[in-house]
Amino acid sequence: MRLGSRNAAGRRRERTEGRGHLRHPEARTERERTLELLGPRAGEQILVVGTGPGQLLDDVARAVGPGATGVDPDPVMVTLARRRCGTRAVVTQRALAGPGSLPGGPYDAVACLQVLEFVDDLPATVTELYRVLRPGGRLLVLDTDWTSLHWPGPGQDRHRRIRDAWCSTVPRSRLPYELGPLLQRAGFDGEWTRRMPMRGPASTGYGAALREMVAEAAPGRCGLTRAEVDAWASGVASCGDEPFSVDRWFLGAVRP
Repeated sequence: MRLGSRNAAGRRRERTEGRGHLRHPEARTERERTLELLGPRAGEQILVVGTGPGQLLDDVARAVGPGATGVDPDPVMVTLARRRCGTRAVVTQRALAGPGSLPGGPYDAVACLQVLEFVDDLPATVTELYRVLRPGGRLLVLDTDWTSLHWPGPGQDRHRRIRDAWCSTVPRSRLPYELGPLLQRAGFDGEWTRRMPMRGPASTGYGAALREMVAEAAPGRCGLTRAEVDAWASGVASCGDEPFSVDRWFLGAVRP
């Protein structure tokens, strides 16, 4: 599955996470941390892969000046990002699909946000990220270990089945654990990782948005019926302020 042809669950995730970045404190904190680790500087050329609705790209553009570029495979996200960034950044609709799929370069830094879990040929994609960076250029990847997803409430066996069903919609549900060796093989140096747990009420905010996505995607997977999934979703919603959690991971490297 190329990034440009994500399944329905992936497209729903893009749209919902895009709205989440606008509304929810967990996602705003994540964006602030991403910007801090990326460290954009005035005059740099920076590419954001997987712009979504453009909040991070806009922050980058304000930091670097006229050197910010963003790509996303979803035309809805491209429209939102263009509307947000205006003339501060160039935004194009592109799929991250191996050699020659990224625009321009060389870049001082590339941020790759929640997209590598969907690509078909991960080694070729990592090589493409290496290609568009200048020597000394920085790569920052943000992705999720979906197997770490935890929901509150009784019935841990059902929680596990729901999680497994959700993970089956993501080609690489443990992408953060696959990426390190591929970065080294592509020629990157100085690899590092940072775990960023997302934690918040399961009944409101980002937790509620994620619960809705999971409930939409899970029926028919791992033997789950619609009735079972609806009962699960209602049970989680009734947990009030009890937290859900999932581990995001930052992975960084440098092209020597």
